[in-house]
Amino acid sequence: MDNLKKFIVIFLLLLQSCSSTPEKVESIIEEKDLDLQMIAAYREGMDALKKGDVYFAAKKFNEAELLYPQSEWAAKAVLMASYGYYTQAYYKSAVSELDRFIIKYPKDPNLDYAYYLIAMCHYESIVDEKKDLKPLLYARDSFNLVIEKFPLTDFAIDAKYKLGLINDLLAAKEMYIARHYIKKEKWIAAVNRLKVIVEDYDTTIYIEEALHRLVEIHYKLGLVSEAKKYANTLGYNYLSSQWYKESYRVFNKNYKIDRKTSKKDKKRLRDRIRSFF
Repeated sequence: MDNLKKFIVIFLLLLQSCSSTPEKVESIIEEKDLDLQMIAAYREGMDALKKGDVYFAAKKFNEAELLYPQSEWAAKAVLMASYGYYTQAYYKSAVSELDRFIIKYPKDPNLDYAYYLIAMCHYESIVDEKKDLKPLLYARDSFNLVIEKFPLTDFAIDAKYKLGLINDLLAAKEMYIARHYIKKEKWIAAVNRLKVIVEDYDTTIYIEEALHRLVEIHYKLGLVSEAKKYANTLGYNYLSSQWYKESYRVFNKNYKIDRKTSKKDKKRLRDRIRSFF
């Protein structure tokens, strides 16, 4: 807003407040002036964000918040600064802003979005689950918090989906380590890792292999009854599984698994692959 428009606004306020005390008039003018400055800063931040200049955008959003912290736009400015950092993968800065938002504006209607965006920052920080588990664990805990605090929101629905993917990755980590121990013949360490999959990640794709590996290891150690326990669990839940057939062969050495794929099955597989393109 240019100086002429600003002058007109102040002049109109003075006319409307001619019967008020000088202190009241001055207060109204000051409040209006801060409001105008805040809107200008916010707009500058939006313009910078559209251009991809997230640091300048965050600076202007923070300025807008400081100019008029009582305004409803102050909380939105913090969220916009956070979102700007998130779009450019500055996740630590985004989380820092969001943590501040949650503390400062605990009753804001966009609180669910703030918690969800924190979870997404951790989720998108995942690079290699075999090297660093921290982002996975932070993301899991954050998505669980979204589900707990805002169970009826769309954010909770997506959080549940993301948790399924995170659990698959965590189970993959456990299986990766278990296989390493199996190769080294460190049976106890391998069993401990496989039990984590069975107890904590039984809905993932790794549960069948984990049960089979437990059958193999316990049979190898001479703990036949324990091996049968895991084989029965595998058979009861996944009777048609290839892993169950592998476990069945542990107890029946002459059992042969037909791994041949018919031409018809191969054609069906090729058709399914083509359908993706």
